[in-house]
Amino acid sequence: MLLLPAYRPLLRHTHNMQRTITVWPSDAVPALQDCFQRTDWQIFREAAVREGEVDLEEYTSAVLGYISKCTEDVTSTRTVTGYPNQKPWLNAEVRSLLKARDAAFRSGDRLALRAARRQLTAGVKRAKAAYAQRIQGHFTSNDPRREEPLRVTAAEVRRTLQRINPRKAAGPDNISGRVLKGCAYQLTEVLTDIFNTSLQQAAVPTCLKTATIIPIPKTPTVTGLNDYRPVALTPIVMKCFERLVMAHIKDCVGVTVDPFAPVCI
Repeated sequence: MLLLPAYRPLLRHTHNMQRTITVWPSDAVPALQDCFQRTDWQIFREAAVREGEVDLEEYTSAVLGYISKCTEDVTSTRTVTGYPNQKPWLNAEVRSLLKARDAAFRSGDRLALRAARRQLTAGVKRAKAAYAQRIQGHFTSNDPRREEPLRVTAAEVRRTLQRINPRKAAGPDNISGRVLKGCAYQLTEVLTDIFNTSLQQAAVPTCLKTATIIPIPKTPTVTGLNDYRPVALTPIVMKCFERLVMAHIKDCVGVTVDPFAPVCI
């Protein structure tokens, strides 16, 4: 009788990933607000004037570089480890409940283990519900905003900055949404001037058109480059500008636009 060797499925081990995150102290946003409040933004515009016309590239790059440098001065970075089997809804509460369950299991106390398991089940449900609510919030559309033709107002720019999701990843300019939202009142004037100058010159600065391409795995097991999909991280400032212009375009086309047509921002 011929005995065949037992079939063993091939296992592919995925290594843990290291990534760098920004640590925000409790006084970081107030410090940035105070810094931007005392900043004379007119100096950046005057320094970019060439033959009576504002050099939009130099003006925008200088302002965004200054904001990024101020942010780096009040924050720090930390390296964290990401595990391939870590669920996206896993939070600090669930981790604490997992440790409590393991401790109850090692103690041999059945009643404590049963209570720890009930608490863990309830904590997982709460974590999943909170995660689902965050995901649904990404698809919630904002109310339409009216603007002056080909010109944005300070109030509109401020409202757009205040609606930024602070958890969105920053683009190549390294300016996070947390800075723009927390310092909306202090940055409204200079960003409004940059947007209107761009509309007046019918040009977009190069620093706002660049993007960082991040490869995201399409499958749990990656075997080649085709298993990744590219995701472009554009500057959040440019996303705000796009929303303002999109609102103006929707006001112009009116009822002629297809209400079911997809809109990409």
